[in-house]
Amino acid sequence: MVEVKNIYKSFGDLEVLEDVSYKFKKGKTTVIIGSSGSGKSTLLRCINQLEDINNGEIIVDGKNILEYKHQDLVQKVGMVFQQFNLFSNMTVLDNVVYALRKVQKKDKETAKRMALEALRTVNVADKVNDYPNTLSGGQKQRVALARALVTNVDIMLFDEPTSALDPEMVNEVLDEIRKLSHTGLTNIIVTHEMGFAREVADEIIYMDEGKIIESGDAKSFFENPKEKRTIMFLNKIL
Repeated sequence: MVEVKNIYKSFGDLEVLEDVSYKFKKGKTTVIIGSSGSGKSTLLRCINQLEDINNGEIIVDGKNILEYKHQDLVQKVGMVFQQFNLFSNMTVLDNVVYALRKVQKKDKETAKRMALEALRTVNVADKVNDYPNTLSGGQKQRVALARALVTNVDIMLFDEPTSALDPEMVNEVLDEIRKLSHTGLTNIIVTHEMGFAREVADEIIYMDEGKIIESGDAKSFFENPKEKRTIMFLNKIL
């Protein structure tokens, strides 16, 4: 379970998150939507210790994240980034093996077996000996997904996982993420894909100007939004 309590985050004079509180339900898929610059991605990066908060508290499995070493936290919380973040000098297989060897200290053969299984799961096992620069954007993102999943995390963060993809590649990546919804994994997804959000989300959060404006179960959120700013946003994008 992940809970954020009264989170504040600023970059210099720019306040990016302002008094953000939310309890993400274990085993559920929560989708965060909002305009660019609303603080969505920063919130994810704070949960994963990639950004320090100025004030407030983040709880992961009943423990303040400040009590975790980053190496321990990443065994609980995985993250898939916009820009893939693959090592260009490593093959597809080595990119996934590296996470297991570095974080979980698996022996070479065990790490290879687990990596191959993860790559098969996301349908890129035929690319194990290829390098990232030879892959399509969709293939790169599926490798990144395999790398995040292979460590058997409980919580998965997706930071606009399709924003760097060509339009024809978007659905193939969304299909892989769809498979993870309602599997017991706690998913927190930042996306601009509203059709996808309506389909996979248990709960929706709408953020604007660093604040949570409205949240609730996905069906009610889209069919009967309460807040004026939410209604304006949905009318603009739907």
